[in-house]
Amino acid sequence: MTAIDLPGKVVAALASVLPGKCGLHEPEFAGHEWDYVKDCLDTGWVSSVGAYVDRFEAMLAERVGVHAIATVNGTAALQVALTVAGVKAGDEVVVPALTFVGTANAVSHCGAFPHFADVEALTLGLDPVALDRWLADIGRRQGGELVNRLTGRPIRAVVCVHVFGHPVQLDQLAEVCARYGLVLIEDAAESLGSYYKGRHTGGCARLGVLSFNGNKIITTGGGGAILSSDPELAAAAKRLTTTAKRPHRWEFFHDEVAFNYRLPNLNAALGCAQLEQLDGFVERKRALAAQYRQAFAGMAGVSFFTERDFAKSNYWLCAIVLDNANRDLRDGVLEATNDSGFMTRPVWMPLHTLPMYQSMPRADLSCAEDMADRIVNLPSSPRLASADRGEV
Repeated sequence: MTAIDLPGKVVAALASVLPGKCGLHEPEFAGHEWDYVKDCLDTGWVSSVGAYVDRFEAMLAERVGVHAIATVNGTAALQVALTVAGVKAGDEVVVPALTFVGTANAVSHCGAFPHFADVEALTLGLDPVALDRWLADIGRRQGGELVNRLTGRPIRAVVCVHVFGHPVQLDQLAEVCARYGLVLIEDAAESLGSYYKGRHTGGCARLGVLSFNGNKIITTGGGGAILSSDPELAAAAKRLTTTAKRPHRWEFFHDEVAFNYRLPNLNAALGCAQLEQLDGFVERKRALAAQYRQAFAGMAGVSFFTERDFAKSNYWLCAIVLDNANRDLRDGVLEATNDSGFMTRPVWMPLHTLPMYQSMPRADLSCAEDMADRIVNLPSSPRLASADRGEV
């Protein structure tokens, strides 16, 4: 295959799978969305107090297997999760360089410093071997804490991200965090419906978070959730997201500075209807992934990114990875596919390259930088899968 052929062949592969022009990831409302939202409007319960908020949290808790606290968005959820994990202003929190900016922003909102670590090509998530090596190099014990000897700041926590819905190597990362006394938090914003060794992502560590933005596998319009297996941490998170108000029939007594991050009932109603359809969404997205994998199987110069043998992915966003020799064709592929009506996109810019994060501490980020140059996300809406397409 010549370099000139690849963009056109990718377009042809997409055309063989997709029914026509389409966006990257579009929400689908085919359940009780209208009924539940109308019920909120009819009863007047549209704000942060209402039965659908409690119902949505209970549905999430049943699905993931841990406590769930609904919030206004995923970034707010992560900020509060970091706070209840003990992250304070001046601390450092290890985050992957290849993730949505909200992961690092949540750390900054705590007054802490994002400390960028590398990912692995296997999962696109944090590389446990590289992280262990890096912490051994720059970390030193001081007063019971792990301190970055290069900055003098405590390293408090590690946030792993299940990129595109693909679970990271959680057991290995948990071992690294235990070795250095760090709290592990799962950013499962993209992985509702994904499983690591049979356990739902977001519920494997003591703390996790979800996102329900308009492009996620289920949506509440905006919204997120904090997940925790620890009832005390869950109670602290709920308290912080609801202005730290002591329960009382009429008195407004707040005993600490907190946040007004509660998910409105109107959004939760939408979420309940969406969550009822999650299994169907996942099934169709996995069917779409299977069709993509077949379409790209014999194509030189590119590979379809698939789940690992320890994981079951929701394939939130399907992706192809260009071979190293074709990395300079990424923008050509993006241009050709978008010109043909298939909305594709590159992965996020590595966070350490953004202006506000260029001075933050970081490890060697060779893999993150390499993968960022070679990944192309494909249209991934559940509706794009046909009923006769098999599962991965």
